[in-house]
Amino acid sequence: MSDTLSFDRSEPLSATGAEWLRPTVRRIIAPNGGPFTFTGTCSYLVGTKTLAVIDPGPDDERHLATLLGAIGSATVSHIFVTHTHRDHSPLARPLAELTGALIVGCSPHRSARPLTLGEINPLDASSDQDYAPDHMLVDGDTITGPDWTLTALDTPGHAANHVSFALAEEAALFSGDHVMAWSTSIVAPPDGSMGDYMRSLQKLLGRSETVYWPGHGNPVIDPQRFVRGLIQHRRQREASVLDRLKAGDRTIPEIVTRVYTKLAPGLKPAAALSVFAQLEDMVERGLVLCEGAPVLEGTYWPNQQ
Repeated sequence: MSDTLSFDRSEPLSATGAEWLRPTVRRIIAPNGGPFTFTGTCSYLVGTKTLAVIDPGPDDERHLATLLGAIGSATVSHIFVTHTHRDHSPLARPLAELTGALIVGCSPHRSARPLTLGEINPLDASSDQDYAPDHMLVDGDTITGPDWTLTALDTPGHAANHVSFALAEEAALFSGDHVMAWSTSIVAPPDGSMGDYMRSLQKLLGRSETVYWPGHGNPVIDPQRFVRGLIQHRRQREASVLDRLKAGDRTIPEIVTRVYTKLAPGLKPAAALSVFAQLEDMVERGLVLCEGAPVLEGTYWPNQQ
């Protein structure tokens, strides 16, 4: 079977209520659609008696009301959080206070390393610095309910603290923003790391899940083929960046202009961070050289050895 990557950009149901995906899994889409969130953040309710909530979403009163309406009189024992971007985790504490649930999952927000763009950290606005879990899950930790079993799987890359959750009863993976059907994941330093992202993709190969339910968009069907396609896509992007360096480009803006030829102007800052993530990884592997540590404003050239 071909591993050519193709995306499902068909719109899931609108953010008007809960949609049953399986007998024990419902999806509720937050009303925060945009260039980086597609039609909105997908929050999930797992279970029929005692519930788990996965990625409660942004700090939005409408979404909180929809979640509470879907929960009804059921007990919520745990709120699972995949990572601390503001479209995924801010509602965790308000929902916990209203339901008595424990917040579990990823560690508090942390950047992989310092990085500034001029005087501004590019991702300060997108990270939830207030997130504080009641219990952090490490790789392999499992929490159970009456009709669900969720196991944490460390998948850093999109975010330094990203965790996915495997649902044993459905052979499914709640993949957060690590793997999504509608688009490749943004890997943007300082929070993102291309090396970690690629290792996390490799980690998924050979697993038994038959469907991924992501943080945005529709389910990932045939996930093993899709993950192989993602790996191939990133390798092709790396080759394009390396080709530009061999052609004489030396800065990230030069590379972005020539590699992302059809990109909307508003997305160029994100593309610059993506190229930086590629270069940072290639410097670490010895494919590319630079003076000192890799930085956004740095000069890069191919290692000819």
